[in-house]
Amino acid sequence: MSEQQPGILCISTYEKGQPFLREVARQGVPVDLLTVDKLAHADWPREILAGFHTMHENLSAEDAMRFIARLMKHKAYARIVALDEFDLEAAALAREHLRFPGMGQTRTRNFRDKLAMREAARAGGVNVPEFCSVANHDALWRWMQRVPAPWLLKPRWSASAIGIKKMERAEDVWPVLEGLHDDATNNLMEHFVPGEIYHVEGVTWRGELKFALPHKYGRPPFELMHHGGVFSTRTLERDSEEARGLLEIHAATLKALGMTDGVTHSEFIRAYADGRFYFLESAARVGGAFIADVAEQASGVNPWVEWARLEVANLRGEEYKLPPLHEEYAGSVICLAKQERPDLSAYDAAEIVQRMEKFHHAGLIVRSTDSERVRTLLEDYSSRFVHDFYARMDAPDKVPA
Repeated sequence: MSEQQPGILCISTYEKGQPFLREVARQGVPVDLLTVDKLAHADWPREILAGFHTMHENLSAEDAMRFIARLMKHKAYARIVALDEFDLEAAALAREHLRFPGMGQTRTRNFRDKLAMREAARAGGVNVPEFCSVANHDALWRWMQRVPAPWLLKPRWSASAIGIKKMERAEDVWPVLEGLHDDATNNLMEHFVPGEIYHVEGVTWRGELKFALPHKYGRPPFELMHHGGVFSTRTLERDSEEARGLLEIHAATLKALGMTDGVTHSEFIRAYADGRFYFLESAARVGGAFIADVAEQASGVNPWVEWARLEVANLRGEEYKLPPLHEEYAGSVICLAKQERPDLSAYDAAEIVQRMEKFHHAGLIVRSTDSERVRTLLEDYSSRFVHDFYARMDAPDKVPA
């Protein structure tokens, strides 16, 4: 039997990560994809994959690990990578059980479990909104006596703003928790802090933060999820006071959470009340909603591609280096559209560098050397998108299967 070249097994139960897969293959490393049956015919780059495998939807982490173990009987893997946030537990369990390098279950919790990441950030001296476990009702009651409403009941394992409930009165809390039965402890309670929301895209190698690019959302994701509207985000002026403050708390957060190698998408809020930045959450993945494309247009760094290069460097025992950077500004505007294929031809600014082709979605990315020009275009286009394309869909209570 001939010796196989060790490769990378990627897990993704959502249709994403194609740039990662292509870059690994371009680097000459065999890459397999494990996805779910319903995505067997999705837009995967099948021609560059060394192996393509599907499993049933909604498998537990333990069942997914067993599936991976069966694959390993005839495949030589050196790394396991979860391309989507909801596959992190399965990848971590498989790494520990099959003795692969990378984040195990405990470290993964700091980038998946919203309660664990808050505890780790606070222990590391990072500003975090007041929060409390809901496991003990007496402790929760005393916390609510101390921390004024409103509060947010947040699922510990969800993503974005899915499943978050805003609570105005203590008497509203108990029926909700009782209705959740044994699942209640899968949530946490957090003080609602009004403010503006930011995100930072990061690349870390050997515990050193190699790249961090701060952005500002047009409207808070919680507001968009629960009240509708048009999504937008833009790169911040690099020498601005906002950017400097974000980079400082971002670096402290990743150190507190224990990030060693990988990409991160981290969110922060700047409170209206005191002007300080507070940590909200960090995920060991690439940001959604075309954020990777925005980062690439602004800096030359595509987080998907750099993540792939980083994993290949780890596999080969080589040093990872960032590509040459440039300093421009970029932003995106995106919404769910009432048209199947929205006509964006009326949007014709010279700064438009990407038009998104996605069923029932309208989206553009703009780029300029002038950050103010980017901000102005996004504000104008967000307003026009509401009139031209915008469609509303009720927020799901949980992540769709």
